[in-house]
Amino acid sequence: MKRSLSALARVCAVGVALTVGVAGPAVADPNNVNPIPGLNGWRGLPQLPGPTRAVFQMTGMDSPNRTQNVNVFGTDLGIMWDDGGGRMITAFGDSAGLGFPNLLAGSMWAWSSNVLFRSTTKDPSNGIYFDSVVPNPVPSPKIPGIEISLIPTAGISVGGVQYMSMMSVLGWGDHGKWTTNFSTLAASGDGGQTWAPLPTTRRANVDGWENFQQNAFVKDGGYIYRYGTPAGRANPGFISRTSEAAIANMDGYEYWDGKEWKPDIKVAAPIVDGVAELSVMWNDYLGQFVMLTTDPANSVVLRTAPAPEGPWSAPRVLIDAPTLPTAYAPMIFPYQTGRDLYFLLTVHTQYNVVLMRTPL
Repeated sequence: MKRSLSALARVCAVGVALTVGVAGPAVADPNNVNPIPGLNGWRGLPQLPGPTRAVFQMTGMDSPNRTQNVNVFGTDLGIMWDDGGGRMITAFGDSAGLGFPNLLAGSMWAWSSNVLFRSTTKDPSNGIYFDSVVPNPVPSPKIPGIEISLIPTAGISVGGVQYMSMMSVLGWGDHGKWTTNFSTLAASGDGGQTWAPLPTTRRANVDGWENFQQNAFVKDGGYIYRYGTPAGRANPGFISRTSEAAIANMDGYEYWDGKEWKPDIKVAAPIVDGVAELSVMWNDYLGQFVMLTTDPANSVVLRTAPAPEGPWSAPRVLIDAPTLPTAYAPMIFPYQTGRDLYFLLTVHTQYNVVLMRTPL
């Protein structure tokens, strides 16, 4: 990956970090972070007591990817999907860099609401290495009271077109809660290099659409299955579906009412409860669909199901909250890896993303 920031810029980052201080992380607001290793009280990979292991630092100054050299000192999420041509796109959320500080939101960092990296890694056992970057592909004004961020929540490739589901954040709240203006799709026809918002896909946080402000995508049997939750964490999860060709026709989706598929969003019934950011994928090893999320206690948990709509199993704890209390947004690696499941996980304490491995 091209290294574009100078050593002087990296020294300046230390100054910013000292200005921000080393206070504990905010529960939801990403602006109150310090991604500088050591100065934030964090160094190296998390050491966990159970079978789940941290494998590789994906982003930040401690990462072999050296993402600070493209002005990504800290970031979150890490939503991965295949672009339809064998390359992986990873979408990250709010990212801290150098530049004009986001003073309106109370941060000394310059913030972009999203950034994409590409990779050809298929075997993640020794890490995932990026080879190109798309900075800030779908900009946000980041103005309090209007929109303070436009964050990816899911990504998928359909017919050679890349789609990201995004949430427009109006304001951050406490305890894993935030308020959205709307959810929407953005699309790219050139492999993720340039993106255009799709205004006809905007759906405000009302009239049943409040349950689909954050999303996850799965393809199966010619359908796109779109999982949804309200904005924030510790919420119920819902599911809808449409044909692959109709992904951008928001009025053409069907919704699972607990027994069958119906065209009315208001009949959608929860398929899981107490979930946060979702990631779902078919797993060949288990012969089941796998869902990763965090539970209301903030433990990372796994569920399985024979069909996209369920029934979903009871949650199995992969990382107990007290062992990594600021972790969130477990996102599944999109290629099959046998008995091991790889996923990305954000650690708010260091405000960066780590690759994890757990046995199935």
